[in-house]
Amino acid sequence: MSLLEAQVHPESTALLVVDMQNDFCAEGGYLHRDRGYNVGFAPALADRIQGLIEVARTVGMPVVWIRSVYDFKYLNEPYRVKRRDEGCCLEGTWGVEFFRLRPEPGEPIVTKHHYSAFFETDLHAQLQLLGVKTLVVTGVATNVCVDSTLREGFFRGYYIVVPEDCVNSNSKAGHEGTLATVRNNIGIVCPSDDIVQLLMAPK
Repeated sequence: MSLLEAQVHPESTALLVVDMQNDFCAEGGYLHRDRGYNVGFAPALADRIQGLIEVARTVGMPVVWIRSVYDFKYLNEPYRVKRRDEGCCLEGTWGVEFFRLRPEPGEPIVTKHHYSAFFETDLHAQLQLLGVKTLVVTGVATNVCVDSTLREGFFRGYYIVVPEDCVNSNSKAGHEGTLATVRNNIGIVCPSDDIVQLLMAPK
């Protein structure tokens, strides 16, 4: 039995969708408009994540949605200084809304104000109530919020699986660096097709 087979089971695994929001992913969103970042990868990324979401729903595996809200009133001083200007993922704006993907009724949505989805949120408590032991982590950016979330998840005792084609970043070096760190020190990196085939295999 492979490590993937040993760790990924619908009843004890959750699929995390991290920060797939307009301000991070859409043309005209904050990173594209104000920072000049290339977000051309995002539509195909969303489509691949949607494929995993559909499989997870089919087999009864929880899908947990993570979203950032970065109004300055929620951020600490070093964070505000580093961000420089307010305007990314503000409450009540188009930019904070999910990009091309939509939760179904009853799927948990966790709002965070820092890079890690665990920091000062109830994510860990919700996962414990669901009996989750393994996290399949998808979304953006690989080297920032995905990285922070999977690291803290690992520290809290979760097995970590990263489908390498379901995370991305405008920074290729940052993306590859996080994947290398996961491979070497934290968990499993694999194509999403490996997870799909495992979950859909006849029992």
